[in-house]
Amino acid sequence: MKYLFVLFSFLLTMHGFAKEPLVYRFNFQSEVDRGTARMFSKAMFQAQEMKADLFLIHLNTYGGMLDAADSIRNTIINSDIPVVVFIDRNAASAGALISIACNRIYMRSGSSIGAATVVTQDGQAAPDKYQSYMRAMMRATAEKRNRDPKIAEAMVDPRVVIPGVNDSGRVLTFTASEALANNYCNAIVESEKELLQKENFTAYTTTEYHPSWADNAIGFLIHPAVSSILILIMLAGLYFEFQAPGTIFPIAASVLAAVLYFAPLYLEGLAANWEILLFATGVILLAVEFFVIPGFGITGIAGIICTTLGFALSMLNNNGWDFTFTSKSQIIMSVTVTSGAMLFSIVLVIFLLSRINDSKRLSKLALNNTLESVKGYHAPADSDDVQIGMNGIAHTDLRPSGKIMMNGRVYDAVAESGWIHKGEQIEVVATGMTLTVRTLSV
Repeated sequence: MKYLFVLFSFLLTMHGFAKEPLVYRFNFQSEVDRGTARMFSKAMFQAQEMKADLFLIHLNTYGGMLDAADSIRNTIINSDIPVVVFIDRNAASAGALISIACNRIYMRSGSSIGAATVVTQDGQAAPDKYQSYMRAMMRATAEKRNRDPKIAEAMVDPRVVIPGVNDSGRVLTFTASEALANNYCNAIVESEKELLQKENFTAYTTTEYHPSWADNAIGFLIHPAVSSILILIMLAGLYFEFQAPGTIFPIAASVLAAVLYFAPLYLEGLAANWEILLFATGVILLAVEFFVIPGFGITGIAGIICTTLGFALSMLNNNGWDFTFTSKSQIIMSVTVTSGAMLFSIVLVIFLLSRINDSKRLSKLALNNTLESVKGYHAPADSDDVQIGMNGIAHTDLRPSGKIMMNGRVYDAVAESGWIHKGEQIEVVATGMTLTVRTLSV
């Protein structure tokens, strides 16, 4: 029976029915950021769905964000598929952590691995709490893959001395031959084909991760120029909606622009929940200022501040109010994009307002009807001459606010309690900025 099974397997192979090993390739040629981490996670999921036999990372990076590198590291360590890395030229900083997490490391001659000190966006060493975390993460990852954890720590901390390996007082970086000699490289190869031969893959099928349309769309939408346009649409839409409530189109455009602005930043890990909530709070405060509180005061100013901060902070790689890993250039870019878009939206609003009456399409956004007195429309009269106890009739329904008529003049008023129907006899019970009336007892 055993021989029949061997013969059957041989015949299937000869006729091309046997499944060739599948190698899933991920081309890693960029900075390590949250977008890369998200795509890497998707690639690993696809590889598992396809039941790949090997996950190959073609790596060349100078590093990037610590939290993104940690995410990729965890994805590799938890993978059921063996993961190997081909270091083409550089595996620095976060790239070193990712490489050490792989089951096997292959390096091209002339490549290097190491220099994993955590730095800020300005190139300065980050505070020790970040260095300590990175040292522990490098040690734990090296132990997981049966590599010397002391060497991994020396790639972060120049104070770690390893006789014959790192005694220069500098952060450790290995060349390909040095990494091979210290078990941080399994072999030096010059191509992926040679790497796969080392992995005993002679006949195999390869597939590669390609960014989806969604990935490309996210990259397009987070471009500063596009972000500026979306901010402009949001602000202009809100303004026209506040000026003409119920127009629908301006608020619909504003909501759509807000979704297109915040959603990609949220998926990239830049916009946090509290930053989006800060923007929403700003919009609510502005609405209160427009519809509830007369004039423009503290509420409106607070709304502008919250809205601006929501826009600007969502574009930055900050952790709350910690801007350790945010460079000055990023902050300047964020402020420039936000303030520039806000100023341009003001100019656009002024321009459109000046053109509304001249345009047949835009004029539909404005109310051009004339409220003539012959049709029953009256401007409210000055209530300074009204006295408590004066009688009149309800000119409109008061629910609870409305209009009353006394001595042939129309006044704004509010019902003391409940509703007063049009035509009912009323009596003034309080004066001031607003007249208060009640139904006249019969």
